[in-house]
Parts: sequence; structure tokens; C-alpha cells
Amino acid sequence: MAENKSLLGSGAGMVTRNKRYIVWFYLLNLLLGLFGTVSFVTQARTVLDHSLYADRLLHGFDLAVFGEMFARPEFGPTVSSGLSALLFSVAFFLATALFLPGVLQGYASPYGLAREGAFTSGVFDRYTLETRLSRDEFFRSCGRNLWRFLRLLIIFAIVAGIVSGLLFAARAALLKKATESTIEVLPFSVSMATLFVILLVMTVIRIWFDLAQTDVVLSDQGAVRKSIAAGFRHTWRGLFRLFMSYFVISVVAGLVLFAGLWVWLRFVPTESVFKAFLAGQATLLLLLIPRFWQRAVAVAYYEENMVPVVALQPIIPEPPPVAVVPEPLVPPLIPPTPIAPQES
Repeated sequence: MAENKSLLGSGAGMVTRNKRYIVWFYLLNLLLGLFGTVSFVTQARTVLDHSLYADRLLHGFDLAVFGEMFARPEFGPTVSSGLSALLFSVAFFLATALFLPGVLQGYASPYGLAREGAFTSGVFDRYTLETRLSRDEFFRSCGRNLWRFLRLLIIFAIVAGIVSGLLFAARAALLKKATESTIEVLPFSVSMATLFVILLVMTVIRIWFDLAQTDVVLSDQGAVRKSIAAGFRHTWRGLFRLFMSYFVISVVAGLVLFAGLWVWLRFVPTESVFKAFLAGQATLLLLLIPRFWQRAVAVAYYEENMVPVVALQPIIPEPPPVAVVPEPLVPPLIPPTPIAPQES
């Protein structure tokens, strides 16, 4: 990959060339989300289909009516609908762990590298460089790295849980000390500052394991501990570039969310369920782009800094074989036969 190109630009190029991944993940999210709401819709119909009071939810949203619906005995317990939503959320999480290796492999495919000028010399097959990752290779990469990804996710959950627990415990202790102060704004300032520090630390951990996942897939590394160690080293080595890239993408995601809420409040009537659905789904689709962009940044950093360098040994050409010219055969010298004297 070109060294003079930023990680943001390289990652954006990978996302642009592989837009189909975002579309497929959005459709998967939409499908599982619909399945997860079936139980809630069934419970809500037992109340809303037999009450004119439900008109305040059909042509708008009344929080008081919404809360009263949950309190009615015919609505039933909310455990079943909540459990259904939770199970399909876990299903989407597992689907992400299953298909994400194929996405990373697709970002680093020869098709993507050729467009970035990775191959600047040598003779390569044109068809190979201009063909994106095939469907067979995508699913082969998904199956080969599934167990590796699950192990990485378990280790990530342990590390992030321990670190966040310690940070929140320290935050609670600092807030307790701040409330004993006579400065009124001190607790709020301490709360915001500690939350900002926690956000920074958790972002660094996220970068660490994103690089580890990328190394597992692209290096075909079976021992995930080696990828975790490599991700840790390169996280600190390129911390500023990686963190600033992730931070800019997070700001973009925040702007997308703010724009989606503004469009909803400004242009969606309260009685229009269809327009509200379109606005919400468009916002969710656009929010997938920053997530895939961050993954592409990790791939771009890997291709630039983490690809194993193989030392090339100089090839010494062998001297051409010496042609051996056979000597001409010399016929043996036969002495002349003496002529006997003739008798008289």
C-alpha cells in the first residue's frame, strides 16, 4: 500500500470497493431484528387491537400510554419478549463473528491492493488482480477463522471487563472524594473527565483487538496469542495514527446519528409510521459505514506495517554449460604392404 496515503483514505477506498458487505450486514440485522420483535408485537396486539386508547400510539407516540400498556395484565410478562430480542441480538453477534473474517479477507484481496498500487513491479496476472474475493474464498475464510475469532472475543471480553471494572471503580472513588469538596462544579468535572479517560482506554483496547483479529485472518495465524501479542506491539507503535483515525470515524458516526435524529424530528410526522421506519433504517444503514471503515483502517495498517517481510536471497545464475566438442576421429595409419620382388 502506498506509504504516503493516510489510513483514513486507504480504509475509505476499501469500504467503497466493497459496499456489498455493508448491504448484506444491514439486511441480516434487519431480518434478525424483525424476528426479535415478533414476540413483542404479538403481546402488544392483545391490548392495542381491542382499545381505542391505542390510537394515541398509532398516530403518534405517547409515553404515558406506552407505559400503561406494559402495566395492563392482559399484556402479560415482558420476560418472553425481552428474551426473544436478547436471543436474536446474540444471534447477530455470532453472525458477525462468523462473517467478519471474510470481510477482512475481502478488504485485503488482490483486487483491493491492486487499486492502491501495492504491486508496482513484476509481472502479475491481470485477471487475478482485478477480480475481487470470490464467494467460495469468502466463506472458506469465515469457516477457517470462526473458532479463532471466538477465542479472541472471549479474551477481549475478559480484558475489557477487568480494565473497565477497575476504571469505573476508580471513577466512583474519585466522585466520592469530589462530593466532599466545597466546589460545586467539581463532581461534574470529575465525572466528565473520568468518562473521557475511560473512553480513551477502551478505544485503545478496541484498536488492539481489531489488529489482532486482522492478523489472525490475513496471516492465517492459528495461535491467537501470537496475534494478540503482535496487535499489542503495533497498537503502541502506531498509537497516534490509529487512535486519530478511529476518533475521526467516531466523530463521523456521531454526526450521522445527530443528522438522523434531526431528520426524524424535523421531517417525519408523528402519525407517519412508514416515514419513521424509513428514517430510522436509513440512519442505521449509514451507521454501519463507520464500523466497517474502522475495520478497513485496521487492514490498511496491517498491510502497511504488519505484513511479514520475507528476506529475498539473491539468485546467482549458474554458468552455462560448456559445450564439449568431440575431437575428430583420425584413422589409424596402416603401413603399406611391401611388394615382393618378382622372380625372373
